[in-house]
Amino acid sequence: MHRLSRPSVSYVLRHGAARYRNAAAPISSTSALYDTVGDMDAKQRWYSVLTSGKHAASNSLTQLNLKSNLSLGSRYESTAAASDSSATPPAERYEYQAEVSRLMDLIVNSLYSNKEVFLRELISNASDALDKLRFLSVTEPELLKDAADLDIRIQTDKDNGIVTITDTGIGMTRKELIDCLGTIAQSGTAKFLKALKDSKDAGGDNNLIGQFGVGFYSAFLVADRVVVSTKSPKSDKQFVWEGEANASAYTIREETNHENLIPRGTRLTLYLKRDDKGYAHPERIQKLVKNYSQFVSFPIYTWQEKGYTKEVEVDEDPAEAKKDDQGETAEKKKKTKTVVEKYWDWELTNETQPIWLRSPKDVTTEEYNEFYKKTFNEYLDPLASSHFTTEGEVEFRSILYIPAISPSGKDDLVNPKTKNIRLHVKRVFISDDFDGELFPRYLSFVKGVVDSNDLPLNVSREILQESRIVRIMRKRLVRKAFDMILGLSLSENREDYEKFWDNFGKYLKLGCIEDRENHKRIAPLLRFFSSQSEEEMISLDEYVENMKPEQKNIYYIASDSLTSAKNTPFLEKLLEKDLEVLFLVDPIDEVAIQNLKSFKEKNFVDISKEDLDLGDKNEEKEREIKQEFGQTCDWIKKRLGDKVASVQISNRLSSSPCVLVSGKFGWSANMERLMKSQTIGDTSSLEYMRGRRVFEINPEHPIIKNLNAASRSNPDDEDALRAIDLLYDTALVSSGYTVKMANTKLRTLPFYNQPDNPAQLGGKIYEMMDMALSGKWSTPVAFQQPSANPGKPETLEAEVVEPVEAGGQK
Repeated sequence: MHRLSRPSVSYVLRHGAARYRNAAAPISSTSALYDTVGDMDAKQRWYSVLTSGKHAASNSLTQLNLKSNLSLGSRYESTAAASDSSATPPAERYEYQAEVSRLMDLIVNSLYSNKEVFLRELISNASDALDKLRFLSVTEPELLKDAADLDIRIQTDKDNGIVTITDTGIGMTRKELIDCLGTIAQSGTAKFLKALKDSKDAGGDNNLIGQFGVGFYSAFLVADRVVVSTKSPKSDKQFVWEGEANASAYTIREETNHENLIPRGTRLTLYLKRDDKGYAHPERIQKLVKNYSQFVSFPIYTWQEKGYTKEVEVDEDPAEAKKDDQGETAEKKKKTKTVVEKYWDWELTNETQPIWLRSPKDVTTEEYNEFYKKTFNEYLDPLASSHFTTEGEVEFRSILYIPAISPSGKDDLVNPKTKNIRLHVKRVFISDDFDGELFPRYLSFVKGVVDSNDLPLNVSREILQESRIVRIMRKRLVRKAFDMILGLSLSENREDYEKFWDNFGKYLKLGCIEDRENHKRIAPLLRFFSSQSEEEMISLDEYVENMKPEQKNIYYIASDSLTSAKNTPFLEKLLEKDLEVLFLVDPIDEVAIQNLKSFKEKNFVDISKEDLDLGDKNEEKEREIKQEFGQTCDWIKKRLGDKVASVQISNRLSSSPCVLVSGKFGWSANMERLMKSQTIGDTSSLEYMRGRRVFEINPEHPIIKNLNAASRSNPDDEDALRAIDLLYDTALVSSGYTVKMANTKLRTLPFYNQPDNPAQLGGKIYEMMDMALSGKWSTPVAFQQPSANPGKPETLEAEVVEPVEAGGQK
């Protein structure tokens, strides 16, 4: 936690409230109410003003709390009566000083988007007045001569729709009333801050909240009429400011009613509009204080109804009493019942020490978890937390958490607005509704609190302004979030990170797509299955450690399931060479890896794309194979036509006769399948985006050798041409493409979707073709050799010739 290098007045401003805060206690505390006999009368007058105008000073606290007619109505009636008295000086009328005559209407109807922030603004102003008094009292101790505690008290009258906010701060003189409340958008706090900065002894630090000068006018969001009664310790008189909504003028008069006099400070009385009288309920006021002003550094008391239980006697029923008289030995006992006695009293509503202002060394894990559950309404402990203070160009304090489970809603991954980060400015809650200003969308699962003293807000404090400070804050918050996740991944308890990955792995993959600047932070956190780790996910660091010395790339295959990935024909040669291949089985995986491009100077390579280089090229052997099978490749390309871009010799196959690979810069089979699934059956718009397909053949496979013989001896043979068509359709399935097989003998099978294990299906078809085509187009000697045995010609004819003749056209 940041500490000043030397004691200063600014340090007193920030930390000096402890002795006053400790003295602030509910009114029910006799010791707090009557500290000394000498100031008893002042205390009685002070609290009688807060409770009721008719209430006289009394030494009995119980009588004060339980008085049945303790209400706000009588106090306001006495105020009205005092103003009508002939002894009261006439109120003077003033016009608002503003460049625009309807600026008040603009403030009320346009500046604030949420009515309930009026209480936040007024409490912030009251906190400023208390802070200012505390600061000035260091050099002018006589300002605290009234000995009233530094606190804020809020009282409501739900029957009449009245809210009263009273603080014991610096108060205002008549001139200050005209300057601060008569001139819209002029802030006394801003002037005080300017004087603070100009003072050589004050230092640059401050802790005052309101600087815009329009916070007071937020009262007119909910009130038709506002009355401000204020008493400055620098003045012997108390003045009353009164204004109405949509009015062009206000009045100021001197307070002469002794029942309404206060020793020091300001009392705001809000007469609520008809539609907003719900804000006068004590429970709602208490809820708003806890939400917006929970961590204001001064005690905030609200006037709440309370109760205690007691036993009371019950009158006996005459019939039961008669029965009791008949019993000679029965002992007569008085009947009682338990009742709840209601009374009103002050209740401390806020916590004056936020957890994030404490040193991390002084906060236990249980306290962090309790704060997390209470703030974000969670029932499980977080997986990890990070408590830090950032200093330098931008200073702010923050606590970040990683939840134990992902949110139940499915829209959070794509919804840029989240409510997981609660922004405070000088401990006053501002908002939790952001559009990516503080955290990027892919980190929206991170929850936490951010408190800054110099965050640039708009005049209503509700919208962050795009600025260099906001960008710096965002970068540092993101960096701390990644440090927290990385620490979790390096934890000895591997299950914690597995739980995190199951819940939030998709978010990090989205970060690969949206945040190029943080690729180096995201990549080590990714986890995938692989050909050498099908049961447990591995990191990219672990993959690189297991790479072969001669291996230059990181290989991967994208598929719809782990079963399909580990049985794909693309793996054959890589498994033979013991090269590990990552299995990307999540729909977002392939796009994430393509955006990542490389990791530790190792490029990601899709083994289903053309021009796969496994580092074992033999140019002389390849030249011989191309010379031998060149004619066959041209013959197959002629038959398939525009279905494929080319036919090539494969270096990735060992057991399969052929495979259909994607173009180097086109969609893979997995991506094409995903895109088709999003078009609701209409694939016409995707035809022009489909990647080029390359048909690769395995020259070592018997089927390809037979077709090579057919291309030389009988290229127009119908059986050979049908075999090419069947090979192509089967390669579509085994390579991961969705297909409806046609123009083959298997055209009745509805292969509209990829089967669970396409490689297994393809293997069965290739086995049948191998049996059917074995030796059919070989040399005459080899071809006639089986006929020497008179027992087998019919079998050969039944397997190959008869079905072809039956299905062929004459």
